[in-house]
Formats: sequence, C-alpha cells, structure tokens
Amino acid sequence: MKPDRWPAFARGMLAYGSAEAVTRIVRLGSILIVARQISPELLGTAALALSLFELTRVLSNVGIGQRIITATESELQPICNRASQLFWVVCVGVTIAQLMVATSAWLLFNLTDVAAMLAVLSAVYFFMPAGLVQIFLAMRAQRMAATARVVATQNIADCVLTVVLVVAWPSAWAIILPKLLTAPLWLVMARATYRWSPNRGAGVAPVSEFATFGPAILGSELLTAARLHADKLLVGALLGTEALGLYYFAFNAGLGITQALVTACSLVLLPILAGAEGERLEREFKRAFVMGLSVVVPLVSMQALLAPYYVPVIFGENWVSAVPHLALLACAAVPLFMAAVIGARFRAIGKPLSETLVMSCATITALSGLVVGAQFSLEAACIGFGLGLSAVLIPVAARQLFSSYCSSFVPLKGDL
Repeated sequence: MKPDRWPAFARGMLAYGSAEAVTRIVRLGSILIVARQISPELLGTAALALSLFELTRVLSNVGIGQRIITATESELQPICNRASQLFWVVCVGVTIAQLMVATSAWLLFNLTDVAAMLAVLSAVYFFMPAGLVQIFLAMRAQRMAATARVVATQNIADCVLTVVLVVAWPSAWAIILPKLLTAPLWLVMARATYRWSPNRGAGVAPVSEFATFGPAILGSELLTAARLHADKLLVGALLGTEALGLYYFAFNAGLGITQALVTACSLVLLPILAGAEGERLEREFKRAFVMGLSVVVPLVSMQALLAPYYVPVIFGENWVSAVPHLALLACAAVPLFMAAVIGARFRAIGKPLSETLVMSCATITALSGLVVGAQFSLEAACIGFGLGLSAVLIPVAARQLFSSYCSSFVPLKGDL
C-alpha cells in the first residue's frame, strides 16, 4: 500500500519515524564521542542543569497550542491572534522563573556551574514565541512531515555542535550550549513551516477561551516533566552525582528512541482525534494504540535484550556498568507510550482534567517506587520507577480499550 493511502496516524508516525531514524544515527555518533570524552561526574552536572531546564520549560506548556489545534475554522484567526500575544507573556514569565531557579541553585546549594548553565539557557525562550503559532497551525493541518523536519533538523544540529564542542572543550558546557545555539535555526524553520501573521481585523479571542485547556494541560505537562526529569534529581540527591551520570546515560540510551516515538505519537494523534467524534474517534484511538504498541514492544525488547552486547562495543567499556539500568529503563517505554495515547484522547474530547488525574497518580507511584528502590540500589530504583508507571497506566489503558463501559469513564464529545 502506498504511504499516501495509509491511515493518518501511520503517515504521521512514518514522517516522525523517518526523521527520528536519521536523528538517531547522528545522535548515536555524538553519544559515542561524548561517552568517551566526558566522565560520569561531568555528565551528571550537565544532566542536573538540563533536568532543571526541562522542568522549568514545561511552565510554557499551558494549553495555548492545544487550543489552536482544536479551534474551529470560524474562531481560528482570533484564537491565533490571542495565542501569539499569550506566547510572549508566558515565555517571558518562564524566563524569569528559570533565572530564579538559577539564583536559588547558586545561593542555596552552591551549584555555581549549574546556575550559570540555567542562566544561559534562559535565552532560549526569546526565540520560541515568534514560531509557536506556526508550529501548532502546521500540526492542526496535519503537516506532520514538515513539523518532523523541524524537530529532526534542530536535533541533528544539536548533536553535531555537541560533538564539535566536546572534542574542542570536554566539559559539561559542551552538552549545554548547543541547546541555545540551535534555537535560531528552529525559529527560522518553524516560521517557514506555516505562513501566518496576525490579522488585527479578525479581532482577538478572549483569554477565557484558553481557560479550559490552560490549568489542566499545564498540570499534566508538569507531571510528565516530573516523571521524565525529577527522577534524575532524586537519583542525584539519594545516590550521588556519579550514580546520576550512570542513570542519565542509561535513561537516554534506553529510552532515547522510544521516548521520541512516544512524543511523536502524542503530537500526531491529537489532531486526528480532535477532528473525529463518536465511533470514528474510538476507531482511530484503538487503531493508533495497536499500531504504536506493535512497534514499541519489539523495539523495547531488542534494546533490553541486546544491551549487554552493543553497549561495550558502541559506548565503551566505561559504561558496561550501566547495562542493567539501560535494560530496565527501556521497559518503561511501554507504559509511557500508553500515557501518550490516552493523554491525546483526553485532550481531544475536551477532558484534560481527566488526563491530569491519571498522570498525577502515575507520577506519584513512579517517583515513589524510585525513591523506595534507591534505598537498596540504582537497579532497584529503575525497577521501582517502571513498576510505578505500569501500576497506573496499564490498567487505565486496558479499561479504555476493552471495557464496554469505557464511555462512562471518558465521555465523548457532547456527552457532558
């Protein structure tokens, strides 16, 4: 079957999958060089700064883009006009918040390098507002190949710059600076992806139009960020910087490919579900779930089972001790994929608070499992993290897929 006849979800995942495949080839080479040039302790310092950066950056995800995606044609231009203004307000606010975090890291914890890195990375937010409306409009139009190209190009540029800097200057800064240096490239490509400019004649939507999505989406994104980044802060606090370096390496090597697919799934599926109702929505949801799982499960299995063989060959003997952690964390991709699919469904049917509730439970159990496991070993912490996610997300996903009374748990559009 030709790709243009595939289901929309398959086409979108193909676009992101192809872009990710190219990105991973480049990133694999960069990780190989970084692993041989940077010690676990230096990698731990960079991991701490990047984790704090990602946790702070999630404050910019307040549902503005999701409102653009779900807007009707008649309300689209006013929504975009207001969204353009709100993106600037939010990004300036997040910049201030990150500078406050940097100041706290310096004054309260004497983390001078981490504080400096956070201060430098705060400049990223000044490149974001001018391209975000265009990105979400492209997603709304299901131009997944175009948005995937933007992501892949920025990631590849990030990897190339990281390699150049690590070779010239082996330090934690070599991992940090490319995040800022590639921001202008992202902006140029984002604005070229979808031609749009504010139209004052169309008016602006009231801020209240974003109220339904704002708090719930922010809450859900904060919880997602906590799952993906707070674990590193906890590992560093409980087991030390060297253990954090091992964990950070294992997390990125074990969940790197699959986490990218999980993120792509969420991005691709939301516009598809938002444009469907009733039985069609259910059909698209179940199709995406099965198709995605048929890719994620074999990929996770190969990563986990083959880790003892490819880690020493590709990354060097220094990282052999991270093999058990890599294999264990790779398995967490399965419940994370389920979280992405059910989260997209909640947002599409206008029930983001339901997503927030589920993700809050998953985050609490995952981080609690990690903390309990860390009392014994890093391996036990990885097991606790994965089991905590699975304990919540697998039952919820199963109920949505197979329960005959699923609609009472997740009402369809117009039911309430």
